[in-house]
Amino acid sequence: MNYRHAFHAGNFADLVKHAALLRLLADLTAKGPPLTVIDTHAGRGLYDLAGPEARKSGEAEAGIARLVDAADAPAEFAPLIQAVAKLNDGGVLRRYPGSPWLIAEALRTADRYLACELRPDEHEALRVAMRGRQNVRTLNTDGYDAALAECPPTGRVLALIDPPFEKSDDYDRIVETVAGLRRRNRDAQALVWMPIKDLETLDSVLRDLEDAVPAPMLAAETRIRPLSDPMKMNGCALVLVGGADLGAPLAAICGWVAQALGAGGGARIYALSPQ
Repeated sequence: MNYRHAFHAGNFADLVKHAALLRLLADLTAKGPPLTVIDTHAGRGLYDLAGPEARKSGEAEAGIARLVDAADAPAEFAPLIQAVAKLNDGGVLRRYPGSPWLIAEALRTADRYLACELRPDEHEALRVAMRGRQNVRTLNTDGYDAALAECPPTGRVLALIDPPFEKSDDYDRIVETVAGLRRRNRDAQALVWMPIKDLETLDSVLRDLEDAVPAPMLAAETRIRPLSDPMKMNGCALVLVGGADLGAPLAAICGWVAQALGAGGGARIYALSPQ
């Protein structure tokens, strides 16, 4: 799968991922000691919805543009809608915030954020977008390796693992990274995003996570169409590793996207059973 994000910024999958991420960050930053966030595949941080890539795909028009105009969106989307409005100065929808922008805006002064991006051009754009933020560091490196190397052995940690799935070993490396993070820091949490093309692939990686990661895990599926064509991204899945109880918010987020932006899909939230 080739998932160059400039074509897909603000699409249905971003709405699911970013609404869930903001809810999780709100819970983690409401109180408690400092938080370290590690983003393994940060991208460029900000996306131009008027650029040729976004205009060619039209996915933002079918995603964030419909969300901001919706009268029936659940409250769980309010932080994302507010962040998008702030980025666009309350005017015309021209820019969409990637995870780095949303994370950096959500963190407290004492929290820390490490944003990793392997592609040099994307990292340079990310570095510029994050410039001037004292608690943010960017690295032009392999995010899987960096997550394990940079994860503090104690304290609160959240890893966002959201690869572009351009490499055949991404699923294996997701499992290895989550397992490694938990071995290094038993309190580390992770939010993993994956596309849904067919259930066989998704079920396989979920089984691998169950086998490798002895921690509470919650899976959330959002399908925007029936899984009849495995060559299409028919939906997306989130896996929340470690502790947080977001079942009800995820059900609201995934359910609205599937119903309002999809056709013949559905949503499902369920716990995984570590071996």
